[in-house]
Amino acid sequence: MKKVLFTISFLFVSKFAIGQTDNLKLSAEKQNYEVAFKELRGMLKDSIPMSFKKAVFLTENAYLDNDLSYDAFNNRIQHLVMLCKDMANVATLYYDEKDKNEVAKYWSVYMVMKHRQTYELDSNNQRKPFTPFIYDFDDFWGENDWTKMFVSKLMATAKGNCHSLPFLYKILCEELEAKAYLSMAPNHIYIKHWTKKTGWFNTELTSGYFPIDAWIMASGYVHLSAVQNRIYMDTLDSKQSIAVCLVDLAKGYERKFGLKADLNFIEKSSQLALEYYPNYVNALILKAETMKKRFELYMTQHKASSPSAVFNIPEAKLLFEEMEKLYFHIHQLGYRMMPKEMYIAWLDELKQEKEKYLNKQITNGFNLDKK
Repeated sequence: MKKVLFTISFLFVSKFAIGQTDNLKLSAEKQNYEVAFKELRGMLKDSIPMSFKKAVFLTENAYLDNDLSYDAFNNRIQHLVMLCKDMANVATLYYDEKDKNEVAKYWSVYMVMKHRQTYELDSNNQRKPFTPFIYDFDDFWGENDWTKMFVSKLMATAKGNCHSLPFLYKILCEELEAKAYLSMAPNHIYIKHWTKKTGWFNTELTSGYFPIDAWIMASGYVHLSAVQNRIYMDTLDSKQSIAVCLVDLAKGYERKFGLKADLNFIEKSSQLALEYYPNYVNALILKAETMKKRFELYMTQHKASSPSAVFNIPEAKLLFEEMEKLYFHIHQLGYRMMPKEMYIAWLDELKQEKEKYLNKQITNGFNLDKK
């Protein structure tokens, strides 16, 4: 009998200890997110220096349990920066405006990331072809693996998507002290540049082309009001770019913890992002979805089979009304959800209809010759 009691006690203590360990691990992982949130908030509030590179690192490192080395992350970026500088030194840019030096910088970034004639030195100091970054069609929205969205994953595998590719491009431009602006399309991010010769033009990193605005509109999911309300096809300033990282942080948190996620963290992240980027549709949707989850908790707690069943609770009714208003506001702004199949077809259309959608002033005007 004593042996049985001892065994039961041992199993109880063991399970209790495992439970405590799991709780401590969960708490530490969530604390990583709080630390990252504070740093991103500090950038937005001007209490610490703003750095898009560091902001991207923070979002990825929190998801990876602080296992990502900033030195290694930065060293890889500096290696790419060196390749960009080398590219600028061994190529002639046929461009004669006063902003030639600026144009040469982001042109070199484009060449390193997408051109197939870039070289780097191996461990024996010998030239070898540098593998250009290509589009990863496997889980390109990170639905199964959130790290598919990461710049660190892109640099490790040379495969990325419409999130990591423009992020890395912007980081490299900023390291070279050149301007590159993120711009949004449905489920998509690309780059906008401005030159004295051409004005604004688009750089599309998933394909490596320079499409005109008509290509963005061609998907059928860019409503005119979405452009007028600046949720799509506009340039993001520095703080808006940090706000995008803040929403990435919240979405990574949501993916990582699932049902154990603290809705307060997601809510405060999306709300802070909206302070600096009020019409950021991903932040608005995240906020609305969090409100929906809070309302569903009311329904679960009261075993309600329909929303109206909890309308007798003032807090629940008010939450439902605010949630409906927010979803309506998102629709009024011009947001329309693009199906995955349509997104793939849209990306492919640029390749198939190059003559129709390419900015010929860019593709023909910035010719490069090797020295």
